[in-house]
Amino acid sequence: MPQPDRRSLLQGAAVAAAAALLPASVRAVAASSGETDCPQAAWKPASPSNYTAANRPSSHPVDLVVLHVTQATFGNTVGIFADAAKQVSAHYVVRSADGYIAQCLREKDIGWHAGNWDHNARSIGIEHEGWVDRPAYFTHIMYERSARLTADVCDRHGIPKDRAHIVGHHEVPGSDHTDPGSNWDWDRYIRLVNLV
Repeated sequence: MPQPDRRSLLQGAAVAAAAALLPASVRAVAASSGETDCPQAAWKPASPSNYTAANRPSSHPVDLVVLHVTQATFGNTVGIFADAAKQVSAHYVVRSADGYIAQCLREKDIGWHAGNWDHNARSIGIEHEGWVDRPAYFTHIMYERSARLTADVCDRHGIPKDRAHIVGHHEVPGSDHTDPGSNWDWDRYIRLVNLV
């Protein structure tokens, strides 16, 4: 692979220096329009009508990751989060076939995914494409990429990588959901999170 020349390096440094001089409000708008919190994710924004704008962790400490199974396809889930009428969103969606990750809202904002305001305010929500009664959707690549994402979230927020802090939607107080369901391999998942 060819190395960048001196001119390219200087141009890149100048662009980075100029960006650092922008006011925080301008940088925040730029970030909300496409930068992701996790480098392995692609930006697929949820409608602003489907989450609460916040400034976490300053406004609310983040100490949980809540895992979900979509009960829909990846594309339909991203579409639901983008639909202003749906009143639901999670921070991330992981595709079954290849582990592709979409980030739908910034981690500083509060997703509407757990059905419990306290848990929404203190958690990052990760949806996984599939159905709770179809274990074939829980592919190795999905487990692996999701675990890497969860480890990254935990590292950035200081969340312990254990079952007390990485929970299923069914474990949220007041939830009537069953996901991620009995086919989700928790031992494998937590082991992968801790191997990253």
